[in-house]
Amino acid sequence: MDINYEKIVGENIRKLRIENNFTQEQLSAKLQVSGCDITRSALAKIEVGQRHIYPDELKAIKNILKVSYESILD
Repeated sequence: MDINYEKIVGENIRKLRIENNFTQEQLSAKLQVSGCDITRSALAKIEVGQRHIYPDELKAIKNILKVSYESILD
């Protein structure tokens, strides 16, 4: 995957998380409760494009933030 695209996706997740008034800790806790084992540190790395996001993580983030895939991926 293109590193610049990963940074864009991460930035989109960060913006959407902030719009929903979640800290990284709160979002990672909600992800863990939903069955997606992701730490705050891993979420932080995704947001800055240092870690790949897996399909199950993407789906869980989409559901928790109540957004479309397009708002994360575009």
